[in-house]
Amino acid sequence: MPELPEVETVMRGMRLHLEGHKIATATPLREGLRWPFPPGLADSLRGRVIMRFERRGKYILIHLDDGQALLMHLGMSGRVVLGHDVSVPAARHEHLLIVTEQGARCGLVDPRRFGIVDLLAADTATSHPLLARMGPEPLGNGFDAEGLARAARGRRTSVKALLLDQRVVAGLGNIYVSEALFRAGVHPERMAGSLNDAECTALVASIRDVLTEAIAAGGSSLRDYVKPDGELGYFQHAWRVYGRAGQGCPDCPGPPACGGVERIVQGGRSSFFCPRRQETATVAQDLS
Repeated sequence: MPELPEVETVMRGMRLHLEGHKIATATPLREGLRWPFPPGLADSLRGRVIMRFERRGKYILIHLDDGQALLMHLGMSGRVVLGHDVSVPAARHEHLLIVTEQGARCGLVDPRRFGIVDLLAADTATSHPLLARMGPEPLGNGFDAEGLARAARGRRTSVKALLLDQRVVAGLGNIYVSEALFRAGVHPERMAGSLNDAECTALVASIRDVLTEAIAAGGSSLRDYVKPDGELGYFQHAWRVYGRAGQGCPDCPGPPACGGVERIVQGGRSSFFCPRRQETATVAQDLS
């Protein structure tokens, strides 16, 4: 599933391609994705000017000149295809096609159809059911060590599960949590309530660094994800532990000198860590 850096990359590509454009046509090519498209979507978007773009967690908000906003989520396999040739036929699995009067083409492709498209009043976005309970943005001022420490206090779940909880911090996913935990030297199975202030400070800094570097690299291209211009992101080449089971990390040589990066399964998802850098202590009972 595309995570925050990938969604940010998609949003920035859409902003460069579409901001300020007037929508000539919006054509649903299927009935919907995870849920049906909003009734009258084509008529609601036709003639509207795209004013600005906003990302909230893993969601994209496209603000229109009539006070509405188009809400998008890429799901597990969704991607946005941008171009300037409006005569290009719809791609396989393309579900929504937007063409602007300035000659831009924007198609939403989603083979697995787990994505989401909704239309809402922009001033009610914070109360939308999909956004209302989301925590602070990890790159914003609302996310800090004090807030993370409060969220972790007394929690008997793992620190990995805590950071994946969108109510604690918005937009983090499996890849970047694994990478941030490695940089902070925190084992993914650590009980969240056992984190001290210094570890919370290190985690916040590591999360910010990992996300900033990943956005600069255009995200991680894994399976379906490509950037809106069709190019691959390349942060996967900078992974220090994710997907590297049995290999060395930047701090350890790997076999035969040591066992290398280890892989465990938490909540049905793979976690990767270095057992030398990320020592286990106070393991969460729900994942022990």
